[in-house]
Amino acid sequence: MTNFIDGIRPVTVPMVVLSMWCLLPVYAVAVTGDEATHEADHALDADIIELPEVHVHGLPLNKDQQVGPVPKSTPWPAIPASLDGKPIDDWMKARLLVSKEAQVTVVVLEPAKHRELTIAGIIALNKWTFAPQLKGDDPVDGELTVRIHFRSQ
Repeated sequence: MTNFIDGIRPVTVPMVVLSMWCLLPVYAVAVTGDEATHEADHALDADIIELPEVHVHGLPLNKDQQVGPVPKSTPWPAIPASLDGKPIDDWMKARLLVSKEAQVTVVVLEPAKHRELTIAGIIALNKWTFAPQLKGDDPVDGELTVRIHFRSQ
């Protein structure tokens, strides 16, 4: 067996070197192609969709760990035209009472400093829809608290 390996070694080493030398230009082209693709990806950065100026913080589960009301539609509040273009950093806190029939009642716990933002928040929250909270397989009344953060620059 050693004689066989010794016999093919003079052919094997030059073949490996020749193969690597032949593949070197392909490797260089592949690197250039990858860079070109990566740069092309950044050309699309102008099309990035920015998040709206409103953030809703957390929909926590209830203390007893039942499945809480499940949001189906949560349209975001709009910044009122009277505050458009002004710097805003304000928030409101509301409790949403969701009946076992999935009817939503909004209770404002802490209004925003700007009355217009509180009204916009209430209008949006009244459009939210939910699947009711479940206890096992049975729908029950549930509630959740949300904090809406209005911010513009």
